[in-house]
Amino acid sequence: MKIKYIYILSLLFILGSCNDFLEEENLSDTTAETFYLTPEGYNSLVNANYNALRGIYGGDAFMFCSGTDLYAEGRSPEPDGLAQYTQLGPSSNGVDLIYNSAYKAIQLANTALYYSDLTEQTSELGRLRGEVKYLRANAYFLLVQTYGGVALITEYLDSPVLEFSRNSAEEVYSFIISELEESITLVPDESFSGRVTKRAAQHLLAKVYLTRGYEDFGSSSDFSTAASLADEAIAGQGLSIPFEQLWSPSNQVNEEVLFSVQYSAGSVSTDPTVLGNKQAAFFGPYQGGSEVAGDAPFRTYNLCPTKFAIDLFDMDDERYRATFMVEVYDRYYDYYDVADHSSLGVFHYYAPEWASSQAELDAYQAANPGATIHPYPLYVPSEGFNLDYQTIPTKKFDDPSAPFSDEQPSTRDIVLSRVGETYLIAAEAYLQSGNAGTAADRINEVRSRAGVDAVSMGDVDIDFILDERGRELFGEYHRWFDLKRTGTLVERASAHHYLIEESNFDGANGELKILRPIPQQALDLNRNKDFPQNPAYQ
Repeated sequence: MKIKYIYILSLLFILGSCNDFLEEENLSDTTAETFYLTPEGYNSLVNANYNALRGIYGGDAFMFCSGTDLYAEGRSPEPDGLAQYTQLGPSSNGVDLIYNSAYKAIQLANTALYYSDLTEQTSELGRLRGEVKYLRANAYFLLVQTYGGVALITEYLDSPVLEFSRNSAEEVYSFIISELEESITLVPDESFSGRVTKRAAQHLLAKVYLTRGYEDFGSSSDFSTAASLADEAIAGQGLSIPFEQLWSPSNQVNEEVLFSVQYSAGSVSTDPTVLGNKQAAFFGPYQGGSEVAGDAPFRTYNLCPTKFAIDLFDMDDERYRATFMVEVYDRYYDYYDVADHSSLGVFHYYAPEWASSQAELDAYQAANPGATIHPYPLYVPSEGFNLDYQTIPTKKFDDPSAPFSDEQPSTRDIVLSRVGETYLIAAEAYLQSGNAGTAADRINEVRSRAGVDAVSMGDVDIDFILDERGRELFGEYHRWFDLKRTGTLVERASAHHYLIEESNFDGANGELKILRPIPQQALDLNRNKDFPQNPAYQ
């Protein structure tokens, strides 16, 4: 494959502290080039590759969630371009997050693979190469989904390269697939404990084939290949952990997690009120300032669940109360800290649709006289939202151990792949390969754990699968990619996001703003002035 090069602003490999699973070594006064030739030094370099995941996923969630059918801004604004599309352009706020952070991760991966040929050859070196190839493939997968074809860089760069060309999306997908195929042969077939495993690589490769299957250059066998890989990643494992327990703050590395970005208190100890990730801060309302520190979490009041998201659930779906904090106690964190909730006072109650008759609301108020009751559906985002607690909080990512800070420093892991999603990847792949019966079977594994009725094959279509993904994966950084993959972004976002109309997607040259624009900063730094911008932004 022809190698392309790129210069990324601030291309400095800052090897920050990692978590308990992946500790880096102190270089002391040893040069990096010498240090990486030792087993300890090379392990440190690989661990830095894991740490790069934090730069991709640990900050703002807007590139993953904004501008979709499930989330909309409440009291706090989201970046206009990403959230509403009318102002989306190469210089839009936040549009460069994946571009910059993914390329930094790729450069770290290229460095690790370069030194793998030079470092002391040990029995674990093959596994480490497989881990790095997975991480590099994941970064390129984010890039190609977000921006389309990008520059493929596969060599270690020890000095800036100021001119680069753009590979096609087809070439990028081919590279990702080859990387993951090799990773599968190198990493161990074992339970996840912080490092890449065979099942994690199979899950990601299944998703890559599934996504490529929708492209005009996709292979006719992509969907069936994705289905087979997803089944291999499932490996016969059922979904036995109750959904509430699955997301318990004390149950982060459980048997259903295939891969996650890992954090720990020790890994952020140098600045615990700043370091960490922001996932727990989104998907709910503001709940007070520093006066509530230790009593309630800091929330940004954006990416709030839309009415459509709330309406996806019915009364029997155990995922509803496991995802949303329907009753907020006088002290929010008593939900986790007090075993018996029966004596706790209710501060706010978000009445679900199935319990919203006036008689039911009156009875609840009588039993909980101190509660502020939010009748359905007044707690979904709309024009004029300014009050604290006005939207329903998402509790799925709560971190009771996080210090109160507007930097939102959660040390909960960010789950990137888990078996519940693998079943839904398999379902979508089977549906698109013409096997709706098996698609229904895979969906019903997910629905059975949720306590809802099974679906028949006649009811399974792409809309049903997207709805099921919304119920199962709410808040898990997949939604924009799901809608973009399936060609439903314009339809669903304009139908269910109160600030988006179909015309918001109209771009230049009669093109729709589906792909995000190549960031202007990257274009300005590139001396190859023939590098094309995506058509909707030219």
